[in-house]
Amino acid sequence: MATDKNLNELLKWSIENSAPADSSAPDSAAPRTSLNPEALAAIMGAPSDAELMQAAMEAITSTDPEVTLESKLTAFDNLEQLVESLDNANLLSKLGLWTPLLELLGHEEDQLRLMAAWCVGTAVQNNAPSQERLVALGGVEKLVGMALGERLPMEKRAGSGDETTEESIADNKEESKDVRRKAVYALSSAVRNYQPALDVAAKELRKRGEDVPEGIDATDMDAVNGLIDGLKNKVPNA
Repeated sequence: MATDKNLNELLKWSIENSAPADSSAPDSAAPRTSLNPEALAAIMGAPSDAELMQAAMEAITSTDPEVTLESKLTAFDNLEQLVESLDNANLLSKLGLWTPLLELLGHEEDQLRLMAAWCVGTAVQNNAPSQERLVALGGVEKLVGMALGERLPMEKRAGSGDETTEESIADNKEESKDVRRKAVYALSSAVRNYQPALDVAAKELRKRGEDVPEGIDATDMDAVNGLIDGLKNKVPNA
C-alpha cells in the first residue's frame, strides 16, 4: 500500500511538472506537489529512514557474535542522527522501537548505555509526542536513577528464558560518570516544556531523597535549569 501511495505521488508530481508553464496564471495558483522522502527513496531504490532505523536497532540488539561492539556503536550513531528529525523521532513509536531503546539503558556495555541515553535525549527534544511516549513507558524514572548513579538492570525480552531477577538488581554497580551525564542530558530534554515529564522526574527525585521544590513549571527555564544543574553537580568530575 505504501508503494502504491508513493507511485501515486510520483505520477501526480510528474504530471504537474511536465505541464507547460502558463504565463497568464495568477501568482496564487495552487502549489505543486512535492515528493516526500519515502516516495523519493522508493523511486531511487534506497532504504527509507524507517527502514534504516529498524536496521540500526536490529544491529544494536543483535546477539550474533560477528556483530562487533564497534558495529553496534556505529548503528547507534546512525540512529541518533536519524531521530534528530522530529518526524523520524515520532517513528520510534510507530516502529515499536521505544521499548528496545529504553531496555538498552540497562545494557552491560557502558558505551551502549551512553548511546541509548543520548538517543533518548535527542528524540524527545522539543517533541511532545516523544516526550509523552517516554513518560508512558517509564523512561523518566529510569533516567532519574541513572542520573543519580544507579546502574539499571539489564532487561530481557519476555520469553527469552533469562528475565531480570532480584539478585541481578541487587548486584548492580554504580553508573559511570559519562553515562550519568548523558542521562542528565536526556532528562533535560524530556522535562522542558512538558509538564507531565517534569512532574514524574520531580516525584522520583523526592522519592530518592532529593530536595526538589513543589510546583516547578516546565515552561520556567530558570527553574528547570536549576533542577538540571543540581543533577549535573552530583556527577563526579574525575
